[in-house]
Amino acid sequence: MVTQIYAPPMLLTGADFAALEQQGPAELIEGEFVPMTPPGYDHCECELNFASAIRAFARQHGLGKTFCGEVGIYTRRNPDTIRAADAAFISFERFNQRTEPTYLDVAPELVVEILSPNDRWREVLAKLEEYLTIGVKVVWLVDPAKQQVLAYQSLTQKQTFHAEDLLTCEAVLPGFAIKVAELF
Repeated sequence: MVTQIYAPPMLLTGADFAALEQQGPAELIEGEFVPMTPPGYDHCECELNFASAIRAFARQHGLGKTFCGEVGIYTRRNPDTIRAADAAFISFERFNQRTEPTYLDVAPELVVEILSPNDRWREVLAKLEEYLTIGVKVVWLVDPAKQQVLAYQSLTQKQTFHAEDLLTCEAVLPGFAIKVAELF
């Protein structure tokens, strides 16, 4: 008779995750590699539109850096969790505090998450909570199907911007304003 010994799965660190070759779209959730389906072209265009608008404003005013394309952000340590944000803005002040060479280990001030048709609301809320817990000031949850943006400053404090509204973010980007419809 052979006795099987249970061996818990080996948890990856952020450094292990960064060193993986050919990983494709993925997140690291509590040390476990979680593959993601590549986003469709509508999602990617929306991501680019938001990141481009933020980047143009941030560059014009010398405010910080803008990232897109599933930028990795640490939201938890030991075991590590690295979320892949669709877009993010981080001030130069915060960016200069980072200590990791690959992923952001300092919270950006603004994160943009674009909903996909197969997203589960429970998982979206968990991700929002992680971002807000690490010090992200505002999370824009973008709903392309409704052409609206939900701006969260906490899980209970949100503002809804519809297609005809001007999207603003005074807490992070004072003076930024763009018609929501222009981003879709």
